[in-house]
Amino acid sequence: MRDFLRQVIEERTPKKGKEKIDEKVYESEIRPTGKKVRIALYDSFASTPQIIELKENEIREFMDLLSQKTYQYSHDRGGKMPYVVIKEIVENLIHANFNEVVVSIYKDGNVIRISDQGPGITDKKKAILPGFTTAKEDMKRYIRGVGSGLPIAKESIELSGGSMNIDDNLSSGTVITLSLPTYGYKEVSPKKGRVKSSQQISLSKRQSKVLFLITELSKAGPSKVASELNISLSTAYRELVFLEGIGFIKSDKGGKRSLTKRGLEFLENFFSTFKV
Repeated sequence: MRDFLRQVIEERTPKKGKEKIDEKVYESEIRPTGKKVRIALYDSFASTPQIIELKENEIREFMDLLSQKTYQYSHDRGGKMPYVVIKEIVENLIHANFNEVVVSIYKDGNVIRISDQGPGITDKKKAILPGFTTAKEDMKRYIRGVGSGLPIAKESIELSGGSMNIDDNLSSGTVITLSLPTYGYKEVSPKKGRVKSSQQISLSKRQSKVLFLITELSKAGPSKVASELNISLSTAYRELVFLEGIGFIKSDKGGKRSLTKRGLEFLENFFSTFKV
């Protein structure tokens, strides 16, 4: 499962999508029907959301666009949701034929709720296990269709310290909630705050190697870190998530990490302890 997850994360980095989608016709039960997907952007759980609508045209390009826009809007608000998680959940909407899909993105971008009014998921425990699938032949033109999507999403978000919950929608369909912890990076005085200064944080030998590598390369993603340090992709990803969580590195839209001011401060302090 881990090896398969590595391959998926490698393949699934966000790419620039087309704003205008060319309409094509397919002999399929899930061919375009002009349905709309709504993205709701919230400033708080109690606020009135900003609504953005996307129209369904060609299925493959539509799924890519919805994934990219969800990733973009969540990260614009400060979220850290991995692209592979969003992509797998969006592709799973094909089982609902994109019926009444709503993507809700909440404050800080680290809570995303994706709902539909399709047939729903009867056995939620089996749905997150590899190999259980209801994908029909026409769906397999657009997705793998082997029951790997939800398990990959669940494992990926848990590697980031988050969670994925699956619930029934009100009358029919499914609601999937993706949540990541929100970290605070703001420096505060020792008397008033709990956030440690960069000098007070201790890194493991492997975490230090990852940080040094990113400093040397300027930017690096999980696959590059795994290759250079001869570690598994899941381990590289976990260490990057940790370093990002304490504010030493930051990620761009392509998933590559670079050093932050806080990370540079840590390195300067680290090297200052060595006498020449």
